[in-house]
Amino acid sequence: MQSKSSEKFCGQIVTEEQLQEIIEIIDTFPNLSRTELANTICELFSWKRPTGKLKSVECRQFLERLDANGVICLPLCRKQFAKKTIAKVPRTERTDSQATISTKLRELSPILLTRVKTQEQRQLWYEYVDRYHYLGYQLPFGAQLRYFIKSGATDDILGCFQFSSPAWKMAPRDRWIGWTDEQRKVNLQKIINNSRFLIFPWVEVKNLASSALALAVKTIPDDWQRCYGYRPVLMETLVDRKRFKGTCYKAANWIHMGKTTGRGRMDRDNKQQGMAVKEIYVYPLTSRFRQELVGL
Repeated sequence: MQSKSSEKFCGQIVTEEQLQEIIEIIDTFPNLSRTELANTICELFSWKRPTGKLKSVECRQFLERLDANGVICLPLCRKQFAKKTIAKVPRTERTDSQATISTKLRELSPILLTRVKTQEQRQLWYEYVDRYHYLGYQLPFGAQLRYFIKSGATDDILGCFQFSSPAWKMAPRDRWIGWTDEQRKVNLQKIINNSRFLIFPWVEVKNLASSALALAVKTIPDDWQRCYGYRPVLMETLVDRKRFKGTCYKAANWIHMGKTTGRGRMDRDNKQQGMAVKEIYVYPLTSRFRQELVGL
């Protein structure tokens, strides 16, 4: 490929880095349909209409043009109602369970968040999360940043973080913010979701999880602004109370909002049913978060 991309999407230059991300998504998740790829890429790069809807049709046409020009290799077109398959993340010895780490937090300090940037780091992150997080790894819609939680003292990787686009609607959160539907559509992306948080099962260190969360609220806003050009003002997360008590979020001063309705977090049309009801927690990143979200 050329060192500088000449590709355009809806009049906007698509950078070489964006093209590489598109190629990596296609290679890593070969079972996604062309429509699923287009939706994912639109969310990732915020290719949206003024109404907030994705430019999915234009993106699919753009991807098919890249495919025709040999820049990318798309999967074959599916029949409309073909059964979906789920891509599996390969597992290797490098993520095998390790000897128990049971020590004082100070022995591992400083705790560091190392942003996942390279393809090798991403593949390792996918593998850890798919292997040890109860939800496994799923390609998230929208903007996303991923991190390893590491010990500065021992250089051990202790866990993983992912921050991504927020839930479209959550009644307790939306009532608490006090915004209208129109304000939510305009300012929703100023919220980011802690969509994966994993401390490895062999790591038994008191206060590590809450310390990692405290570090995240200081670190992520700057990284997000550098990467996406705007600064988030609120973090949110969902906790499955059948599995976890939310203790680390409470210890890190996150605010409990209430419960979800049991639909998917990106369910815009109230069609997904039967999802686990989860507890909602939020963390304001600025004292003016509410003014920012309602556009005052």
